[in-house]
Amino acid sequence: MSVTAPAGFEAAGVAAGLKSTGKPDVAVVVNRGPRKVGAAVFTSNRAKANPIIWSQQAVADRIVEAVVLNSGGANCFTGAFGFQTTHQTAEKAAELLGVSAGDVLICSTGLIGTGDEAFRAKVLDGTEQAIAALSVDGGDHAAEAIMTTDTVAKMAVVTHGGWTIGGMAKGAGMLAPGLATMLVVITTDAVLEPLQADEVLRRATGKTFDRLDSDGCMSTNDQVTLLANGASEVVPDLEEFAEALTGLCQELALKLQGDAEGAGHDITIEVQHAVSEQEAVEVGRSVARNNLFKAAIFGNDPNWGRVLAAIGTTSAQFDPYDVDVWMNGVRVCTQGGPDRPREEVDLTARATHLIIDLKVGESTATVLTNDLTHDYVHENSAYAS
Repeated sequence: MSVTAPAGFEAAGVAAGLKSTGKPDVAVVVNRGPRKVGAAVFTSNRAKANPIIWSQQAVADRIVEAVVLNSGGANCFTGAFGFQTTHQTAEKAAELLGVSAGDVLICSTGLIGTGDEAFRAKVLDGTEQAIAALSVDGGDHAAEAIMTTDTVAKMAVVTHGGWTIGGMAKGAGMLAPGLATMLVVITTDAVLEPLQADEVLRRATGKTFDRLDSDGCMSTNDQVTLLANGASEVVPDLEEFAEALTGLCQELALKLQGDAEGAGHDITIEVQHAVSEQEAVEVGRSVARNNLFKAAIFGNDPNWGRVLAAIGTTSAQFDPYDVDVWMNGVRVCTQGGPDRPREEVDLTARATHLIIDLKVGESTATVLTNDLTHDYVHENSAYAS
């Protein structure tokens, strides 16, 4: 049920013809109240799609009635026509739902730089179809409608203390952080004040989606939205809620990592004993974005020298000649030199766990990435065909 697991939410996903496959491509998620609290975080890419520009304005008052999402077209770099399409989509949804267009967020995903009258007509028609099909059982269909190169729909639900959180996510490529990653809609029937919703969402995304860095490519369309309606009438302990929300976001982030385009390995990079969490993230990300390291993992090669070379490009505090590195439980490097034989490292399984011990502080952070494969290159070279 994903986004319709919490009380007071309805959703739908329909096929409007945006995808040549005939699969669902327009989704709508509606908050039926009683509260209409909304918060969102967006890509920090300066090149922003029209739905991002619209949604950043619409969420400013922290009131959100509905979210309309489409796959099959990013509506990015489509000029004034594209922004008008986004505006008209919000107006269409608002008219049919009896709400203000300024309280409807819009999300799009797909190929950049495409959009015409046929695209607009399909999005508007799909919005109308989806609203007509809204139901408390429509969460699964909505999750399917936002897929592009995804092979599976990503959903998660957490129930705790009388309230529930539900979420759906889309993402298989262009997975790099910038406050948010991919398209994600999260709903809850807990009672949250607007500022609380914004705070817990940013805390959760900062620890989860913001540390998923599969290919170092930041999208123009990334958005994570949290809707809270208070239908459970339960005011949660904010720390307990934040922990549950972070757990749900982490579950979705791991599903996104596991479905990354063409990936053969899911790599968890755990940086230990850094001076600060920020520096631990910087070190982890330097490895996550190192193509030589990622190619080595694809080839099942425990090339720890590439790890040290990557972290040496950062501004983090550490002694390059006093770093330990583990790969799948085997310490291959200690004090900046060789330790156990490389042959002891088994990288044939999909899960790969890399530990980097900087030995300079008490902070830690984990960054998620994938290997660099032939399939990734092929899929992204043929994406528009």
